[in-house]
Amino acid sequence: MFRIVLAAFVLVASTLSAAAFETRAGAAFVMDQTTGTVLLNKNADAPLPPASMSKLMTLYMAFEAVRRGKADGGLDLNERLPVSEHAQSYGGSSMFLRSGETVSVEDLLRGIIVVSGNDACVVIAEALSPDGTEYGFARMMTQRAQQLGMNNSTFINASGWPQTGHVMSMRDLAILADRLITDFPEFYPMFAETEFPFDNRVPSNSRNRNPVLTMGIGADGLKTGHTQEAGYGLVGSAKQGDRRVIFVITGLETTAARAQESQAIVNWAFRQFAMRDIGKAGQEFAKADVWMGSSPQVGLVAAEDMNVLMPALADREIEAEVVFTGPIEAPIAKGDPLGELVFTPEGLPEMRLPLVADQDVPSGGFVSRMMTAAMVLVTTLIQGPEGQS
Repeated sequence: MFRIVLAAFVLVASTLSAAAFETRAGAAFVMDQTTGTVLLNKNADAPLPPASMSKLMTLYMAFEAVRRGKADGGLDLNERLPVSEHAQSYGGSSMFLRSGETVSVEDLLRGIIVVSGNDACVVIAEALSPDGTEYGFARMMTQRAQQLGMNNSTFINASGWPQTGHVMSMRDLAILADRLITDFPEFYPMFAETEFPFDNRVPSNSRNRNPVLTMGIGADGLKTGHTQEAGYGLVGSAKQGDRRVIFVITGLETTAARAQESQAIVNWAFRQFAMRDIGKAGQEFAKADVWMGSSPQVGLVAAEDMNVLMPALADREIEAEVVFTGPIEAPIAKGDPLGELVFTPEGLPEMRLPLVADQDVPSGGFVSRMMTAAMVLVTTLIQGPEGQS
């Protein structure tokens, strides 16, 4: 067996690299969620103080607990949880909860999302913690983050309060945002709420600090963050048409800079890149030799409609390669994954799309198997072991 590369396959006409975005953020990560394409990576894997953006992890675990239900050790939205002295003691962003009172889980969730309540985070944390402490819950947060593939996140508390060792990377925050949007569609609309006047307790602290929600750019989440050490940051998402973009920025110097940078990133991501149809399900891109089969070849076809993200501007063609390991040994079933269509648009990572068998190819009889063996032997002697054509 040897690797076959069919080079210089013209895939789609008229593509040009998108203009790079020069962000003012100290670290940033931008992803087209629809295709999984990374559009911008600046220090995205560096573990940094996340400030209140780390509340998204507390929310993720709270949502999981609500979905489990109280009977399975989780939470009920209408359940009322007690406020401890520790929860009341937190400064910064707050629901202004009072020690000894009880608050519904639903109000606590909105208090975290909309008004960024540090106290609300602690109430949730102490309810779910295995030892009843915020730090015990933080250990659970770290373990769950690792299970989600967030390898540069360590939690010391539930709210993002400045504390040595409490860090997240921008990529991890994007992973988390993606999971919140995908895993919890029933809760995600809460992130678009612009006001939560809890109990009319503190009218001056009832509005969502997320600046992109009212910009008219399709933004519908997720969370701001700010401490002196971290600067101003934002985990955001916006949807326009069939596309959704997730972005994470941190290290901005002012709230105005955070708002301007967020708006600029969203506009850039949607205007500089566009979805392109490059193949329909069943479209053949190549044929592969078959070893010892009833047919000497099998077609390599698109497994499904191929839609990829490309730079929106255009002036030249892009080439692709069909790559597979061959000859392919029979029997082959229709739909078996056999190869990939590989291409790299300028300014974007390499893309690999699966190609599958277009038909069943049973094992051949004696004569056909001998003819196939002879054909492959001759081809190998002519082309050499690399088998490139």
